[in-house]
Amino acid sequence: MKSDTAPSVCDTNVAARIAGEDLRKGDFITALTEMIELPSFLWCCDSTATPKDELVRLRYLPSDAGEPFQVIAVCLPFVYTKRSNGKLKTFDTRKHQLARLDKRSGKTMWKHMLRNA
Repeated sequence: MKSDTAPSVCDTNVAARIAGEDLRKGDFITALTEMIELPSFLWCCDSTATPKDELVRLRYLPSDAGEPFQVIAVCLPFVYTKRSNGKLKTFDTRKHQLARLDKRSGKTMWKHMLRNA
């Protein structure tokens, strides 16, 4: 029995974290994490550990993590983007950790999302 052992081509790319000043119009980006701040008095922990007037910062994965957004303008700390459906979204680089998507991967996903919209 003969088997085909030709190497399979795997086209895997990695989204790279990026600083706001390195973003350019036309880049495809996504949010890796988002930070929210809550007043410490909402925390049900020991009040001696955290002063009442101090904010508690939490990082979480946003529900749209991985979704490609196309950069339309940058005015730091804000990054103005659009979704494939045409809706606009603003990222605040003080709150969001952004990643630049590979150009080819971003375009491919963008086209597929346009078809499914």
